Amino acid sequence: MTTRALPGPGGPSVPGKPRDLTPQELIPILLKEARRRLVPLVSIFAAVALLTLLVGVFVIPRNYSASVTILAKESDIIEPLLEGRAVSTGVADRAGMARQILFSRKILEQILDVGHWKQAHPDPVEQERLMEDIRKRTLIDSPRPDLVQITYQDRDPQRAFDVTEAFGSMLISEALATKARESRDAYEFIDSQVQAYHAKLTSAENNLQQYRSENVDAQPGSATDVNARIVSLRNQVEQTRMTMQEQQSLGASLSSQLSGESAVSRTQTRQNLLSSQYMELQAERDRLMLSFTEQHPDVVRVTLQMQDIQQNLARAQTRVDPPLPGIESAEAQSNPLYRELRSQLALARREGAAAGSRLGAAQSMLAEELDRSRRIAASEGALAELTRDYEVNREIYQDLLRRRENARVSMGLDEANRGLTLKIQDPAIMPLRPSGMRLMHIAAGGLLLAIVLPMALVFLLARFDPRIRSARLIEAQGRYPLLTAIPAYATPRERRHDLYGKLGSVTMILVVVLAYVATYALKMTHA
Repeated sequence: MTTRALPGPGGPSVPGKPRDLTPQELIPILLKEARRRLVPLVSIFAAVALLTLLVGVFVIPRNYSASVTILAKESDIIEPLLEGRAVSTGVADRAGMARQILFSRKILEQILDVGHWKQAHPDPVEQERLMEDIRKRTLIDSPRPDLVQITYQDRDPQRAFDVTEAFGSMLISEALATKARESRDAYEFIDSQVQAYHAKLTSAENNLQQYRSENVDAQPGSATDVNARIVSLRNQVEQTRMTMQEQQSLGASLSSQLSGESAVSRTQTRQNLLSSQYMELQAERDRLMLSFTEQHPDVVRVTLQMQDIQQNLARAQTRVDPPLPGIESAEAQSNPLYRELRSQLALARREGAAAGSRLGAAQSMLAEELDRSRRIAASEGALAELTRDYEVNREIYQDLLRRRENARVSMGLDEANRGLTLKIQDPAIMPLRPSGMRLMHIAAGGLLLAIVLPMALVFLLARFDPRIRSARLIEAQGRYPLLTAIPAYATPRERRHDLYGKLGSVTMILVVVLAYVATYALKMTHA
């Protein structure tokens, strides 16, 4: 229905400005324009709602996500017991380790079988594309240092579940196999090095033994023994030389004394014989006292003999004794001092000769030891090099033996899965709802857009249409007063057309509602 305003006398009507409409005037105008254009607006509503529903059902894909969480746990009991003896294989970047394992070609080819992609018999290029697509849809993260989470998205929920479960089991099996393989490779490498250094050590030992057998002086401690022997011989030479000089001096002194004594004495009395015997006994007693006490039988015997001689000397001084029996004249008696000096001189000469002989032997042995010392010094360089080679190879060999045993224990731990343990903490479950934007969100957004778009069009039409739609604007902007406003009158044809439009609009709204209800029912039935 249209309202026509008649201007009063005095001038034509002046077009009003749409921006001068008040909210009280704009709302009735919007409702009037909506009723006049009901069919186009409802058509826009139905088209937008149905198109959004079709896009949500057929165009926008529905992705289903499944995830599995794997716990990487270190052994808390075995590690303290074998600390320093075994190395438990650990993983610093567990997420990076999982990516390297799961994104390998070997694992992805198995995943193609699990996801039934190979049933279509794709060519190698298509397989590469499928593998790259699987890598893009797979997310591997480590929410905690000891956790690895694997998430896979796919349009098929069953395939998403199967692939995720396969990823989890393959990661555990491959990680444990990789750990065992690394331990085995480490043990085999160290064992090969042990064998190589055993051969080197045996060769160095043989060379050292051969050199020592060919060079008798090249023995451990030979230089020390030779130096000690040289010092001893030098001391012996010095002592022998001093002894020889003493004997020579003693011989010269005895010779000078012997030259002043005669071989025989002209008078030999009983008193002189007793004095000589007393002196001999005195000398013997002094010699015995060096080893024994005065109570010793020999000392007592000599003492008693000395006392007897003293008594004889005392009687000889009081009387004159006749000559000794068997001696016709005192001039025929030998001089005892002369005999003693000659005996001591002979002894001194013998000792001097013996000292000279020992001196020569000691000097000869000293020369031999000095020559041996020079030979040892000449062979020390080669011996030191051979010994150093042997010691180095022995130290490395012993260290490798310890490391091989540690590697053996580590290999046993990894084979028995006693070190780093991987187990599924949260298993994969069948996804029931798609991830991301769901059909409900798309349908709700489509309905909101289908409602807002027609209302926005009506608002823009009423707000920016230059025609005058309010009688107040004619009176306010014109120079003449407004007499009256005549409402529009619809013909029967217009009323029938308006009725058909309303029925069509209701039908379209019902179609939209039925489409949404049917889609929701099918979705719930499928779920």
